[in-house]
Amino acid sequence: MHLVTGCAGFIGSKLVDRLLALGHRVVGVDCLTPTYEPEVKLGNLERALAQPGFGFRPDDLVMADLESLLDGVDVVFHLAGQPGVQTSWGAGFADHLERNVMATQRLLEASLPTGVKRVLMASSSSVYGAVKGATPEEAPVRPLSPYGLTKLSTEHLAALYGARGLDVVPLRFFTVYGPRQRPDMAFHRMIKAALGGPAFPLRGDGSQRRSFTFVDDVVDAVVRLADAPGIAGCVLNVGSSTTTALVEVLDLVEHLVGCPVPLDYQGRPPGDPDLTHASVERLREVIGWVPTTSLEDGLAAQVDYQRAQNGWEVRTSRIPSVVSGSLSS
Repeated sequence: MHLVTGCAGFIGSKLVDRLLALGHRVVGVDCLTPTYEPEVKLGNLERALAQPGFGFRPDDLVMADLESLLDGVDVVFHLAGQPGVQTSWGAGFADHLERNVMATQRLLEASLPTGVKRVLMASSSSVYGAVKGATPEEAPVRPLSPYGLTKLSTEHLAALYGARGLDVVPLRFFTVYGPRQRPDMAFHRMIKAALGGPAFPLRGDGSQRRSFTFVDDVVDAVVRLADAPGIAGCVLNVGSSTTTALVEVLDLVEHLVGCPVPLDYQGRPPGDPDLTHASVERLREVIGWVPTTSLEDGLAAQVDYQRAQNGWEVRTSRIPSVVSGSLSS
């Protein structure tokens, strides 16, 4: 049996669907924190809740009886946590500390005596901080935000519990996008703006480059790592090896929606790096994984999903079907 924490979230719910489709029994836990509407999160689980192989528990990892939750579990996919670089500053740090560090420590502690074979744990490219190019796992880690600091702290916890015999594998995700993406994330907000929603807050000139990675590719890697041999304690990047500038993504969204993205120009916030760039040679060596979804195809899937889910009216003005730059993922 598999346990997925944060099962009602963006990546977690996609992972649950994939595991169920593969015939696994899955327990999902999610306390539905108010990072966005709980109704949206529960909607992510609509398909899973209809499956006999899925059980849902609305437990908080910081307070729940975790040994009973882990009873009979072979693999833990720990995706629960408090997301967001900007919300981690100031008073928001308390939530990040509790939901990232404390929740992870309790889960790893409870996993020790229960026979769990492996814990796959979501970390983030935010642990690297400012980089100059493609970043391998052995690169220096210097987070630029309290959020990145908490994710790095969970990796240190993984190493400590690994030294006590627990098989823990931290996964550094690089800017995941696709259907069910959180409403606070950039691609969701761009598409919403093009479909008639509020203007997209462009922070800086849009030259920031990211390794944007389609959610189905991420889920594919995570599932295959569940039983990959010889990776206990190994930190792995999961991301696209191609980077794309934010302004190029804006062009592509306008092309796919057929309407301009209204912009609200803002200054660059603290903790926002110029570049994230995944080196995935280690993951390729372990499971032969490379992302297969182009940015255009993945973003088209997200546009279709948001149109279907929200039914916004499309703006009447049209733009030429021209996309600048290289946009393959």
